[in-house]
Amino acid sequence: MLPHRLKALLLPLCGLLSPIHGSAVDRPNFLVFMADDMTYHDLGSVGNPDVHTPHLDKFAAEGTTFTHAYNSSPMCAPTRMSLYTGLHPVRHGGYPNHSKVYPAVRTLPHLLGDLGYDVALLGKRHEEPASQFPFNVLGGKHGDKGEGLDLDTGKVGDYLATHSDESWCLIVTSNQPHTPWNRGDASAYDPSLLKLPPYLADTQVTRKALAAYYAEITYLDEQFGHVMAQLEEHGEAENTLVIFLTEQGSNFPFCKWTCYETGLRATAMMRWPGQIPTDEARETLIQYVDITPTLVDLAGGLIEKNQFDGSSLAQVIGNRESPAPHQYVFGLQTTRGIYHGSEAYAIRSVRDDRYRLVWNLNHHEKFQNSVTRNFPTYQSWKSAAESGNHFATTRLLDYTTRPEFELYDLERDPWSMTNLAADPKHAEHVHLLHDVLQKWMMQQGDEGILTELAALDRIPPRGESRAQ
Repeated sequence: MLPHRLKALLLPLCGLLSPIHGSAVDRPNFLVFMADDMTYHDLGSVGNPDVHTPHLDKFAAEGTTFTHAYNSSPMCAPTRMSLYTGLHPVRHGGYPNHSKVYPAVRTLPHLLGDLGYDVALLGKRHEEPASQFPFNVLGGKHGDKGEGLDLDTGKVGDYLATHSDESWCLIVTSNQPHTPWNRGDASAYDPSLLKLPPYLADTQVTRKALAAYYAEITYLDEQFGHVMAQLEEHGEAENTLVIFLTEQGSNFPFCKWTCYETGLRATAMMRWPGQIPTDEARETLIQYVDITPTLVDLAGGLIEKNQFDGSSLAQVIGNRESPAPHQYVFGLQTTRGIYHGSEAYAIRSVRDDRYRLVWNLNHHEKFQNSVTRNFPTYQSWKSAAESGNHFATTRLLDYTTRPEFELYDLERDPWSMTNLAADPKHAEHVHLLHDVLQKWMMQQGDEGILTELAALDRIPPRGESRAQ
């Protein structure tokens, strides 16, 4: 199957816009700050009144927030490898979690390095093999047990002090708010006063977990604030495009590991003084695979046709009147190979400006992962269901037992609670989106269930050198 997938590297992606080259200003430096397992709606600036994110709220007022940014996969490793390659997961090869890209794939350090940039990374690494992601690694660790310093943000200032005379791209990847939620001051959040998102069953355990999760987001906000302060102190703020990304959804049910909005959707905030509108929120559909071509374009690089699955956002970010780069955005979940995952449960998804179609290719099986195995919130829902809580019972069933197709009207049902796929009134749109999704899969070299079954071939054996 490998040669067939590699052929996908040469196939055109229908509807890909030709990137725009050149810039009216000196080429900028780049700073990309990424959270870890943070659902898109859990920021004060995007309307969550409970979570405290003063530094990120200030940052949002200084730039543009893209409220509809999408991951290619609701898992850490595929998300990051797509971000660093501009390719969707099956095409670059790293579609399971803890997996690796194909040997021929070039990544952000190669692409910007060729243009004279130093490309550095501080924080979590979750990309393989490390040799194909030759970042200037400044430190950090993969995972956080709550002991010692998890991310030495002071190294940002050290880096800026020694690279002021060259072009640079710095990626800062926090471990927060990934579980276990052990950072920040959870006592600052009263669980009984929190407003739960409608897709979560209301239990005391859910509320306590949400408080701990929000506390870790506030801790992340402090990390971000320290990084931005150092950017200012070293005089680098004016000519630096800063991008903040929430990554994929949190560990709560219906978020991470799923292809619903709360799994694939992210918030992307960008600031570049004088070049990007301030205090603006836009619903333009963008994808993480757009980030690398955007940086290459702004750095003055030439982008070859079909080189990326994403499009440069160089014109989009600076001009609210620019046409949307995508009519559709795509995502996939590979459950085979994840901790406590189903033997095989392939999910593919596409959304347009209103509807999301989810295709559960292994719908006859039970969907399971670490959430269903040992996440206390999920276990509290089981206890609530046993005590007669109808909503908890429904949510448990919706999570583990799914039909082949799910269609959600995200304008009327933003939390993906009402499946319209079996409604005859929506049959035509189900057919349309399914056809679009199948064409995308063909372009990617994605054979659906066969690709799911081959997932273990893409995961390095234990003992092989892996990025940390």
